[in-house]
Amino acid sequence: MNERNKMLRRLSSIQFAVHELHVYLDTHPNDKSAAAVLKKYEKQCAELRKKYEEMFGPLTVSYEGSRWAWIADPWPWNNEEG
Repeated sequence: MNERNKMLRRLSSIQFAVHELHVYLDTHPNDKSAAAVLKKYEKQCAELRKKYEEMFGPLTVSYEGSRWAWIADPWPWNNEEG
């Protein structure tokens, strides 16, 4: 697995944890330890997203860099492994 795919997999797993913690906190709003873990994962997610975008380009159209940077990267169906 190349570095790009490793980073995407890690980012995906952190985003999953963030989403699940939000769902949990909807029903347990006073759980301070879960809120602290959520904050930690949100920070990790932002840092990893930034690092990924610096190395490989934007993940979404709301990228803060060049408006047209997304067209320079391969499309999902043009992956390196397929």
